[in-house]
Amino acid sequence: MARTALVVGASGIVGSATATLLARQGWTVHGLARRPAAQAGILPVAADLQDRDGTAAALRGLDPDAVFVTTWARQDSEAENIRVNAAMVRNLLDGLPSPTRPRHVALVTGLKHYLGPFEAYGQGVLPQTPFREEQGRLDVENFYYAQEDELFAAAARDGFTWSVHRPHTVIGLAVGNAMNMGTTLAVYATLCRETGRPFTFPGSAAQWSGLTDMTDAGQLAQHLLWATETEAAHDQAFNVVNGDVFRWQWMWGRIADWFGIEAAPFDGVVRPLEQQMADDAGLWREIAMRESLAEPELGRLASPWHTDADLGRPIEVVTDMSKSRRLGFTGYRPTDDAFFALFDRLRAERLIP
Repeated sequence: MARTALVVGASGIVGSATATLLARQGWTVHGLARRPAAQAGILPVAADLQDRDGTAAALRGLDPDAVFVTTWARQDSEAENIRVNAAMVRNLLDGLPSPTRPRHVALVTGLKHYLGPFEAYGQGVLPQTPFREEQGRLDVENFYYAQEDELFAAAARDGFTWSVHRPHTVIGLAVGNAMNMGTTLAVYATLCRETGRPFTFPGSAAQWSGLTDMTDAGQLAQHLLWATETEAAHDQAFNVVNGDVFRWQWMWGRIADWFGIEAAPFDGVVRPLEQQMADDAGLWREIAMRESLAEPELGRLASPWHTDADLGRPIEVVTDMSKSRRLGFTGYRPTDDAFFALFDRLRAERLIP
């Protein structure tokens, strides 16, 4: 019997990778977005999750076996993040017709579960690294917790199973995404090569020298599918990373080599990309016109603020995946390979020269 999925946020980094994987596995995939992009093998569903009635109308007649929630909307304060993003999950799950057969709902959140929201990021008493799922919630308001609570309440009401997935920084391809380190670094390296500016690590000494990890979008998609299909993984929360650890002092040189430039020596000074790239929109437009690139708007490719938040952290961030391993998930993706595969795609799709 053919399985049907609803991927919420199908045009984003995680959603597009998940929709592509499911379609390749033979699922019938409905991809929900405010403005769905054309995606091979994906049936578009146009809906704004902040519109309760419009969402219900868009979902009328759908009875998916699995729902993958991979989207959120950034607001100006954590209180607004909580109000808006909790409502989006609630409107989605209230708007879906009641399941007529077993249904699984997978929610993607992230390591701010352990690190705190943007307004209190990395502050206060944090759990010991590596982060483990049983460490629980911080004593602080967090929109991830609000999203989870909506999920749990709907599951209790409607009888579906659920899983929560907490990736570290995600590497993947999506134009117009607000949290996109891989493409941001590719654009930054391209600008450095174009101008001869030093390829300078923008972050903290703790991130330069300490151990860290990341999550490839394809690895996360595989994890979402695994949890959906594995009964022992139902009604559980999981961390999900690539499986390797690295130091940025090594990775920075690897990225520089790929672009044919030299990595500048790190002198311990934080030089945020938001400042380094503040005046580069016009230059990027010139490069895009000269090289016939597909996206001339720098702001639709790069998200310096988010990359700065990750690379500027004053603390080590390493994630434990023992819970998934014990239950049988064996996926692994070297992080440098994930970066290089993304850079190859960006070049093939004419997003970087």
